[in-house]
Amino acid sequence: MSDDDEDYGLAEIVDLEETDAPDLPYRPSDPETDDLAIAMVGMGGISEQHCRAYADAGYDVVAMCSRSREDAVDRREEFYPDADVAVYTDYTEVLDRDDVDVVDLLPHPVDREPLVEAALEAGKHVLSQKPFVVDLDFGERMVDLADDRGVKLAVNQNGRWAPHWSYMRAALDRGLIGRPHGVHFTVDWDHNWIAETEIDEIEHAVLYDFAVHWFDVLRCFFADREPQRVYASYERSPSQRADPPLLGGALVEFDEAQATLSFDADTKLGPEDRTYVAGTRGTIESEGPDLEEQTVTLYTEDGYATPDLEGAWFPDGFHGAMAELLSAVEADRDPYNSARDNLHTLELCYAAVASAEDNEPKIPGEVRRMRGIDR
Repeated sequence: MSDDDEDYGLAEIVDLEETDAPDLPYRPSDPETDDLAIAMVGMGGISEQHCRAYADAGYDVVAMCSRSREDAVDRREEFYPDADVAVYTDYTEVLDRDDVDVVDLLPHPVDREPLVEAALEAGKHVLSQKPFVVDLDFGERMVDLADDRGVKLAVNQNGRWAPHWSYMRAALDRGLIGRPHGVHFTVDWDHNWIAETEIDEIEHAVLYDFAVHWFDVLRCFFADREPQRVYASYERSPSQRADPPLLGGALVEFDEAQATLSFDADTKLGPEDRTYVAGTRGTIESEGPDLEEQTVTLYTEDGYATPDLEGAWFPDGFHGAMAELLSAVEADRDPYNSARDNLHTLELCYAAVASAEDNEPKIPGEVRRMRGIDR
């Protein structure tokens, strides 16, 4: 090392030794009791993950409702063949049941709006599928309505309980890498499967329907530090089959920090998913070929550690979202995944979409409606 190097304070490169990974609370935490009855409304494709998570957790599902009775019957027979689970095609009949405590609402956002309001008016606790709403003003009214009715309203931002993200979040909460100043997400995968689904009709399927998980986890990583400005872009890939643009990215500014999000949803071969968080005292990262198979590594002055994580995002994330709501009901507290908190995630997401369309930075909270969605 030269004298000039010493003058600039360049640190000597030191090889880190492997250490034991900290034991952190990253797994879903169930309520102490099991006396809350759940009803599910909307038994389409994603309901499979909900059903699997609830059945594995031993939750008391007493009713399933779908416009297609056959879909509800199929889910009941697959996951609750020996339980007394009633099947409905009219959600109002579900809300009329006095024994239903929590309603899990799975339809798409616009279709879900009247269901959320009706369930809250009926005095039911609600877990809403993500994205929660397409209009922030409506979302705020629902949050106020839940408060007025004395019930809990949560959002199924299940990525918060994906094992790799949940462990990273716990490490950040414990201050193991100090104050984060850089968060970088890189997601390269093949999302062309949506070409045969209703999602293909969503103009911003990547930056909105998909990336809302990443915007949400980003907020979790920065805890109480709110994003100040976002600049985003989107574009079509020359080889994509799906209709919505499958390339997207965003730069998010925080106080003394920045975050980047990069999405290439037309990656046919060699998919990769990576999350990198740099802090004032260390770094934590996760990487793998997809969202289910992730390896986390924590770097601190003590060395590097790689925890042996259990579970996978699907279905553990769905378990975690419902478990948190049930625990909040039991303890009479706000759930960690409350709708009130989720509105801030949507502020960031809406701003990113508007920025991509207008080709200019946006301030989260100023864009009140999701663009490209008809109510």
